Amino acid sequence: MRELGSLEIHAAAVPGGVAFDGPWESCYRANLWSRLASRILWRVAQLDYRDEHDLYAAVRALEWPRYFRVERTLRVNVTAQKSPLKSLEFATLRIKDAVCDRFRDALGNRPSIDRANPDVRVHAFLESTRATLYLDTSGEPLFKRGWRASQSEAPLRENLAAGIIALSGWQAGEALLDPMCGGATLLAEAAAMARGRAPGARRAFGFEKLAAFQPAEWERLKRAPPPQEHAPQIYGSDNDAEVLSAARRNLGEAGVERWVKLERADVLERSAPAASGVMVMNPPYGERMGNADELARFYPLLGNHLKKNFTGWRCYIFTADLRLPKLIRLEPSARTPLWNGALECRLYEFRIVAGRPTRDSRR
Repeated sequence: MRELGSLEIHAAAVPGGVAFDGPWESCYRANLWSRLASRILWRVAQLDYRDEHDLYAAVRALEWPRYFRVERTLRVNVTAQKSPLKSLEFATLRIKDAVCDRFRDALGNRPSIDRANPDVRVHAFLESTRATLYLDTSGEPLFKRGWRASQSEAPLRENLAAGIIALSGWQAGEALLDPMCGGATLLAEAAAMARGRAPGARRAFGFEKLAAFQPAEWERLKRAPPPQEHAPQIYGSDNDAEVLSAARRNLGEAGVERWVKLERADVLERSAPAASGVMVMNPPYGERMGNADELARFYPLLGNHLKKNFTGWRCYIFTADLRLPKLIRLEPSARTPLWNGALECRLYEFRIVAGRPTRDSRR
């Protein structure tokens, strides 16, 4: 809600996200500028139902030709919570048939189905007695910024990276370092924030395929001057030359390479680039580094290195390895639960101060 508030869009928390009302300009602005959202969905109907027959009839009764042209390709996605229907696959088929049959009734023709790259996405959420229908105004998920040239083995999604930066409280006047930068997603998102780059400036959106689309309003919004730009101090490193080359390509595609200083360095030998600042990192937690025993040896070394070389820094470590606070031997000042896809993770905050005791020294 805070992010939408900064875009002058009043939103309220709802289960699974936030909701807002407003003109189409608000929808365009949210898609263009939201760094954190996954999708912006337009609620078009709420329907009562008891079974597949009710669902089909209620969806078919909607005036679908007023929302998009029959020439547009279509995909239907269904999710459910406590729905009485036994098969979501069959429910998806019935909703798709209802939409297409409504077009045939009105125009004598049906939209084609394209599951891979549709023009229009219909989302249905089924509860015990109510179905809510949405049209997807985003199209591809919003984390797809349109700039990624290369991927590391386990890249963070861009909106998750932006969320981590936001949770760190980093400001563009502070130094920022990712000493295990991989494909540089965290660095690219931070630089784009500091430079006032709209995350959706280089991609297309689902609302452009809807009948309500207002091209002149969209062009006006895209031409609006960006917020204030800052010259950030952003640093990154990795010990793998090939990964570092991929990071440089990604930063170049994102148009922020001049604002990020990269160098090849091992995280356990990396010096602080400034007297104080914010460190963010997504270290390997099994997928990208050895087994549990190797990680158990690595984390204490990392903790000692931070304590000796990063006094005055706020360090944020994002990981799915919940052993980290114990093994790194530093007491986290905050721990924020986050999800990386289906993987439960934590963002740990460590404030490194002179003389901070480790877990071992307090025993």
